[in-house]
Order: sequence, then C-alpha cells, then structure tokens
Amino acid sequence: MFHITMLDNISHNKMKSNNNPNSKTVKLNKTLSTIWRYRALYIMMLPGLIYYIIFKYGPMYGILIAFKDYQFLKGIWGSPWANPWYKHFLYFCKTPYFKELIENTLLISIYKLFWGMPLSIILALFLNEVKNKTFKRITQTITYMPHFLSWVIIYGITFALLSETFGIVNIWIKNLFGKTIPFLTSTKWFRTILVATEIWKDTGWGAIIYLAAIAGIDPTIYESSKLDGASKIQMMLYITIPSISNVIALLLILRLGNILNAGFDQIFIMSNPMVLSVADIIDTWVFRTGIYDLNFSLSTAVGLFKSVIAMVLIVTVNKIARKWGEALW
Repeated sequence: MFHITMLDNISHNKMKSNNNPNSKTVKLNKTLSTIWRYRALYIMMLPGLIYYIIFKYGPMYGILIAFKDYQFLKGIWGSPWANPWYKHFLYFCKTPYFKELIENTLLISIYKLFWGMPLSIILALFLNEVKNKTFKRITQTITYMPHFLSWVIIYGITFALLSETFGIVNIWIKNLFGKTIPFLTSTKWFRTILVATEIWKDTGWGAIIYLAAIAGIDPTIYESSKLDGASKIQMMLYITIPSISNVIALLLILRLGNILNAGFDQIFIMSNPMVLSVADIIDTWVFRTGIYDLNFSLSTAVGLFKSVIAMVLIVTVNKIARKWGEALW
C-alpha cells in the first residue's frame, strides 16, 4: 500500500511539473543557454544546414511532378494529376530500355564497388606500414590528388592515352602488333575503362578514411603481438582489419545505398553512341528524357524510383550488418 501511494505521488508530481508553465520556461531557458554557450559550433554548422535546406529539403515538393502530367506553363500545382497516379512509373517499367538501363547501372556500380573499395583498404594498409614519413606523405599526396580533377580533365588524359588514332598506348600496340584497339568505342572495353579511371581517381581519397581509422588503433596491441611472434601480414589480418571493420561496414552500407548512382558525370562525358548499349545508365537516360525531350514527369518518377530503391537497400544492408554488430543505426 505504501509503494502504491508513493507511485501515485511521483506520477502526480510529474504531471504537475509538466503542466507547470514555469518548468517549461526553465527548460526553454536551459536550451537557449546551451545554444548560446556553443554558439561557435552552431555558427559553423549553419552553412551546411542552409545548404541542405535549400538544395535537399526545399526541392522535395517537386516530387509531385512524378504523379502529375506536368505542363511547364501551368506549373506544378496547375498541372493535372496523372491517371492512374502510377502512370509514369508503369511507363518506365514497360519501356524497352528498362532492362538494359537497370543491368548497366547495377553492373557498373558493382564493378566499381568490387574493385575500388578493396583497393582503398589495401592502399591504406600498405601506407600504414611505411615507416619513412616523407615517402609516406609523398605517396599519399600522389594517390589522392586525382580526386580533385574533374571528369573532363580525366577524359582528356584518357583520350590522349587510348585514342585509336593518336593515343600513346595504341601507338605502342600498333608498333608491336601492327593494329590498334578501339578502347573508347568498343563495348568490350568501355566498362573496364570506366572502372579503371574511377579507381585511379578515388582510391587514394578513399584510403584516407581507412588510414584515419587505423590511426585510432591502440599501438600496444601491435607491440604485444610482436612479442608473440606475429608477422606483418598476421597483424594486418588479425588486428588491423578487425579493428576497422566498423568503418568498412559503414562505408559499405553507404556505397550500397548509392548503387543505382553509377557515376553520371563520368559516363555522360566519356560515353559515345557506339558504346551506349553498355554505358547508358538510369541517370543518363533520365537526363535525356527530362532535358532533351522535356518529359519532366517521367524523369522525376524515375528519380523517385531510384530513391526508394536506395532507401530499401540501406535499411536491408543495415539490418544484415546489425547481426555482426556493425550497423549504422
């Protein structure tokens, strides 16, 4: 009976404090004082917050175009609703390009993920073992510098190397074998060129994240393993990689969420009509449909389709990763 009375008194006091306007004022004052105390951090956060509000959350109302027969002069609200509402989604699924677009997008993304991510990890592991700091810094700088080059510049370099008429590589091949290889116009070679240039551009940049994670490993673990007679390879396999597994899982989840983004900039710049059958992805098709054909409703519907698939993939992979204790949330 005493316990029941005590519980009633506690719940009654909580209800009084929740209904008390003074308690709400105190909470508000505490919140404002906390914001003022960390005002420098909030000011630093403000540009990023404004960017996301303007360019990410603000345009979300445009998703309505996917469910309307959009007419430019009538605007979003004045355009009639599509009948049925899934009309544009159904049209995309029935288009003869649907299978080819999905296949190209997935294959190119999977190739980039399969080859690119392990190479970044391997580069980080090797750089971590380099004891000469000068050599390490020079190597790291050389490997991540291509990340800052635009795809236009990279295509220019690729064209200078692999052009069938005057590319340096093809000149060597012609001198050795008497014929050239159409690297940039061959459906057999084009995806390899895409993956190779992506690796060259972003492997060094991706290694920075893994190097930062490796730097956080307790050095005493390595010292004790040396005393036990562990080799460098064994320390990599049984100490370094397990210690950064949470970072690997995090980046893998994020990469899988973007698996339908096969690299619009790269493919749009490097592709040509002769390789379109293996290079045309969802984003390039949406660009032509929306900009060239002015079919904004269809292009918006396909963009929304991609976003939904990406969300499903992230949630699914995160659930799988949770079983190993490496989930993002």
